[in-house]
Amino acid sequence: MTRLRKVLRRLSLGLPLLVLLLALAAGLGTIVPQPFFASREGEGGETRRILVLSNPIHTDIAIPVDAESLARFPFLSASGVPVDDPAARWIIFGRGGRTFYLETPTWADLKPLPLLRGLTLDRAVLHVDVVGALAEPSPTVQGFDIGPAGYKRLLDMIAASFATQDGQVVPVPDVRYGQNDRFFEATGGFTALAGCNTWTARGLRAAGLRTGLWNPLPVSIAFSLTQFN
Repeated sequence: MTRLRKVLRRLSLGLPLLVLLLALAAGLGTIVPQPFFASREGEGGETRRILVLSNPIHTDIAIPVDAESLARFPFLSASGVPVDDPAARWIIFGRGGRTFYLETPTWADLKPLPLLRGLTLDRAVLHVDVVGALAEPSPTVQGFDIGPAGYKRLLDMIAASFATQDGQVVPVPDVRYGQNDRFFEATGGFTALAGCNTWTARGLRAAGLRTGLWNPLPVSIAFSLTQFN
């Protein structure tokens, strides 16, 4: 019992220091740009509008429903995502921890175990949704125009995030939030330190935008995007 008290005491003393170190890392990760120097390479051709959607803890990337995106993700329609609906305007991609993502469609569904798995280590899944028009600018929507090369790199990065089996993407069976979305198995694992928002930031950098060096929170992505682009 005495040994247990000592362990708990050490943990209680170390926790504030850990929180402080993570806060400092997040702060530095927000104000240090990645890449450090802006690219001077110009892009010709037609630009494409992409959106960054955010809530207090999560971000998604929205790309337009166009010929290039439909050709790049032909499996979406076959998997039941209505990208061919005449009202469809945006395809929304987000990456998250499997347990938290699948079991928490709304805040009212939040449970301790999925939250714990989301903060520690879990398998990753991708969530794909399709929507109509989105109002911008707004507190939860940031829009950016990118060139054709950046758009292609973004699509390639998103496509590479889907896990495949025998050359085919793998939908998560029998789980969806509504009629317009679908979950898919993703490559790699998931932790809170390298989670949904760092995936979003990586995609935006592939598109030619600058983010912070480490963006674990939506607010840090939003700030760095505003400051560095």
